Amino acid sequence: MTKFFLVLHVLAAIVAVGPVTVAASMFPPGARRALADPGDQRAAETLRLLHRICRVYAGLGIAVPVLGFATAMSMGVLGDAWLIASMALTGIAAAVLLALVLPRQEELLEAVEAAAGADATTEVAATTATTGTADTTGAGATTGTTTSTGVAANPRATVRLAMFTGIFNLLWATVTILMIVRPGSTTGA
Repeated sequence: MTKFFLVLHVLAAIVAVGPVTVAASMFPPGARRALADPGDQRAAETLRLLHRICRVYAGLGIAVPVLGFATAMSMGVLGDAWLIASMALTGIAAAVLLALVLPRQEELLEAVEAAAGADATTEVAATTATTGTADTTGAGATTGTTTSTGVAANPRATVRLAMFTGIFNLLWATVTILMIVRPGSTTGA
């Protein structure tokens, strides 16, 4: 039964955590591109996809510690220091993802969508100015690309997100190393 739990645990880690680490790492540069060119629909769609990957696989990622706990119980190593450290780091990584990475991705995504809306409004206003048609909807009155969160006005938001994503990835790399090396292991590693 131990090997079965271990295989499921490793597969869950690869399938659930891998996509989150890659998609989360790709998000900040994608956000910078999308904010730099608000009219680029492809950049905005890419951001939505990356955020969706992070959200969905973060939910699936709960299987990793659950299966890891089942594996540790069957191996009788729940009290080992390397496992306790791994569980603590996993908890911290989950907190970083849920409290720092995903909310900032949502803010940046909203800023990109607001900037795209403002860009479209500016194009409509420019078209009506050249054609002489009056803007009765009031859409032409919207200016700027700042959202209520102020993310678009602050380009450092993508830098902070990249930092939090790096911390998340570093925590998972440390957990992976602890799982492989397992201090005090009798496997000779």
